[in-house]
Amino acid sequence: MNLKPGVGKTTSAVWLAHALHESGMSLLLVDGDPAASALRWSELANGFPFPVIALPVGDVHRRVNDFLGDRQAVVFDAPQLEDHPRIARSIMRYAGEWIVPVTPAPIELDRMAPIRGEMADVQSLRAEPARSAVLLNRTNRPDATRTGPDADAREALTERGFEVLDTHIARLDLYAQSFGNPVQAKGSAYMDFAEELIKRQDEA
Repeated sequence: MNLKPGVGKTTSAVWLAHALHESGMSLLLVDGDPAASALRWSELANGFPFPVIALPVGDVHRRVNDFLGDRQAVVFDAPQLEDHPRIARSIMRYAGEWIVPVTPAPIELDRMAPIRGEMADVQSLRAEPARSAVLLNRTNRPDATRTGPDADAREALTERGFEVLDTHIARLDLYAQSFGNPVQAKGSAYMDFAEELIKRQDEA
């Protein structure tokens, strides 16, 4: 989830879903964006190896279990909060883990304050608090978040109270040009992302 479009939400959701599937997890991918980009991606790729449903409604948190069955996980592609707040907040009411893809650029970091406010508002509606973390996306080189220019973004986010995942996604055509194509997550950073989320779940 994020306040704005164009930060890699759909790419992150689709690749994460494939990584979880390749890890042996049974899952459902829910496209909550009225633009239906994840659903269209699956159609262009002649289907994903797991079900994809479109549910761009303001009561997702009440309806998604009707489609879940005995699957182990749900991955949501949430719409941008600024344009579709009811849908995005409904997804946040259901999801146990909120992932915020963020490009390490000053304008993106500046948008994080209102996201924190949205998080606090939705947390007050939940019986149990959700976990949340930032996924640094489109970083400049593989070691960028530790020793390169993007390390400043990690530090700035941490100082503002955000938890930043160890995994980050490098700026690669492999991800940027993948829309509409079959996805193989093995060996990619998204497999590391899935493993980190599974570990967080186990620890919780």
